[in-house]
Amino acid sequence: MERYQHYIGGDWVAPDAGKWFETVNPYSGEAWAEIAHGNGGDVDRAVTAALTAFDGEWSAMKPSQRGRLLMRLAELIERDSAALAEIEVRDNGKLYAEMSAQTKYMAEWYRYYGGLADKIEGAVIPTDKEAVLNFTRYEPLGVIAMITPWNSPLLLLAWKLAAALAAGNTAVIKPSEFTSASTLAFMKLIEEAGFPPGVVNTVTGFGADVGQALVAHKDVAKIAFTGSDVAGRKINEAAARDLKHVSLELGGKSPNIVFEDADQEAAVMGAISGIFAATGQTCIAGSRLLLQRSIHDAFVERLVKVAGEATIGDPMSLETHVGPVTTPPQYKKVLDYIEIAREEGATCVLGGKPYDGPGATGGQFVEPTIFTDVRNDMRIAQEEVFGPVLSVIPFEDEEDALRIANDIDFGLAAGVWTKDMGCALRMSERLKAGTVWVNTYRAVSYTSPFGGYKQSGIGRESGLEAIKEYLQTKSVWLAQASPVANPFIIR
Repeated sequence: MERYQHYIGGDWVAPDAGKWFETVNPYSGEAWAEIAHGNGGDVDRAVTAALTAFDGEWSAMKPSQRGRLLMRLAELIERDSAALAEIEVRDNGKLYAEMSAQTKYMAEWYRYYGGLADKIEGAVIPTDKEAVLNFTRYEPLGVIAMITPWNSPLLLLAWKLAAALAAGNTAVIKPSEFTSASTLAFMKLIEEAGFPPGVVNTVTGFGADVGQALVAHKDVAKIAFTGSDVAGRKINEAAARDLKHVSLELGGKSPNIVFEDADQEAAVMGAISGIFAATGQTCIAGSRLLLQRSIHDAFVERLVKVAGEATIGDPMSLETHVGPVTTPPQYKKVLDYIEIAREEGATCVLGGKPYDGPGATGGQFVEPTIFTDVRNDMRIAQEEVFGPVLSVIPFEDEEDALRIANDIDFGLAAGVWTKDMGCALRMSERLKAGTVWVNTYRAVSYTSPFGGYKQSGIGRESGLEAIKEYLQTKSVWLAQASPVANPFIIR
């Protein structure tokens, strides 16, 4: 069985306590590798290595040099994207078709921020003071703790790491204990690209052992986290004790809103992509489908027919549409929510149970599930399921759609399907969400900022805005030395 060590200070390091844990393939149900079980001692070594690199060789490099390293890393990612995708599928059970697209596309984040590295510019400020020059400069924060989830480990790491490195920071990464292998394999590319030792480090393990120690470490300047709102709230509270910076990309319960004038077939496919792609295991899942009442019945009929034809099975097969749920706890959670929906009075019109048909192994498959007769105050409509479960809610008009869509604690994303551009613009303005898609769904880019409103998070990833999340502003005042008439007066 393959064994993965920590990556600390440019070296592969055995865990401090000599402990290991198994990682399991969700499709086969079999353990396939051993992962280092880290603790506070491992975290301290990694943070020390990152701080040493930050105070030394990394900060001494010119921004253009750091940019070239990121460009080189992008080339290596493209070269090895297929191999990285295979590891991700083995670890999280998501479709190879999706993971391979992600691992190849993530190279663009490193290329984009590599190009930005030497374009971080301050400004000369025309102040109201005489004979004084005032200018600003942007400086890196220091050591960044990056805590990533199990659903898209490498892509979501790229959203953090590329911008942080371009800004001149160093990093300690804590991947999910369920999907650590691909991040550790990625460290080999960090090494090959020529990053100085200690600039990027990875410590694997569990939240109680590694995550908490990383968040609490005195030399960590910022925590960048993607995960549940519950965990994000705890991290935010812990970071606040030391006034650490945070960026948090948390949960969602996104409305996918279809008006009667929309291209119905395109909207059906968009609704299916929004919830059943990635087996619903994505923070931007369009898990609430809002249908204008005049099209509700016909739309649901078509939706059930198309979703019911999905092929369930081996995620490595390009013929598969829906793979397994990644972790046993998440599998149980999804099934629990299906029962909750029934108890609340929702009507299950598709699926609603474990899948054990052809292609099912490992015991963690759930049928694509659709509920109608859902009220927006039901738990199934208010709480993040993170699985292939869709709640269908009817609405009357724009105002009713907005009322339902915004009546939620989350605000990560929303979709609107209409041919009326006036309606599209009005909805995009009034929807309380960080991303609004019109006549498409799940589109993301390295050029466009991503993040949430309300309980869906703090800060933005991707685009020009993201690099500012890893910088602090310094104001510099320059005056020619001369006697001051009254030093007790601020001028």
